[in-house]
Amino acid sequence: MVNYAIVKDEKFGYYKLDPTPSQEDVERYYLEEFYSAEYKNFNNSLLKVQKKDQDFFDSRWEKICEIIEEFHGDLAGRSLFDIGFGFAQALIYFKKQGLEVSGIEPSPEGVDYARSQGLDVYKGGIEEFDIVKQKFDVVTLNNVLEHLRNPYDVLVSIKDKLLKDNGLLAIDVPNEYNAFQVIANEEYGLKEWWVCPPNHINYFSCKSLSKILEAAGYEIVSQDASFPMEMFMLFGDVYVGNAEVGKECHQKRVRFEKLMAKYGKSDKLKKFYKALAELELGRNAIVYCTPKTN
Repeated sequence: MVNYAIVKDEKFGYYKLDPTPSQEDVERYYLEEFYSAEYKNFNNSLLKVQKKDQDFFDSRWEKICEIIEEFHGDLAGRSLFDIGFGFAQALIYFKKQGLEVSGIEPSPEGVDYARSQGLDVYKGGIEEFDIVKQKFDVVTLNNVLEHLRNPYDVLVSIKDKLLKDNGLLAIDVPNEYNAFQVIANEEYGLKEWWVCPPNHINYFSCKSLSKILEAAGYEIVSQDASFPMEMFMLFGDVYVGNAEVGKECHQKRVRFEKLMAKYGKSDKLKKFYKALAELELGRNAIVYCTPKTN
């Protein structure tokens, strides 16, 4: 068994596993564990979880649609490609909004489900872009970049092979080593619970994600964050290793966002999350960018 260390990438500033897991180790992990029928995080039980919490997930996709509209205008007729689409819940939502959608996914379960919903998608590795024969107005990369052995190379490949010159790339990654997380880790002796090799290879913040994107030839359009879940642990609600507490904290977050919308404070909520991104806080870091023009 490999003993991994966490090191800071000297060029881009994100954290990563050292040594980088071999391609064979990564493929073995996903084949034998991540996509196995027994693995609870990717099978029909995950689809049931997503369906049960559909309002929450749809709110995430709604935010992406708002940014697309700000950038491109009307959604109708715009094309969108989702890399690593899982059970295609985002693609189904985007299609309902008028976008022409496609994507790529390595798991047969996800691909079969997407096709059963009438979606035209590709089965392949999440770096196998040569099989895709067109470019898109929007490319989404949700909770994928942290898994990749060579994130810089993949970002360049997306720009060159998938994204139109005036296209929009939306990336959502876990925001790791943020201040709330580090404090909770120290206070409760949680042993950096967010480090999980070889599943997560890279650990980003908004700042380091933007830095690698700019180096790969993108211009940053906007930065965002999601609710700072680790703040609950600073209140004393330690959800690491306690699924019931985790569910309670999640429902509190959902209620907070729903009430902000219900009472007409959605604009303040957006500003709140953008401010969190500036502070490198929030459970997820979200960056929107477009290819640089020469």
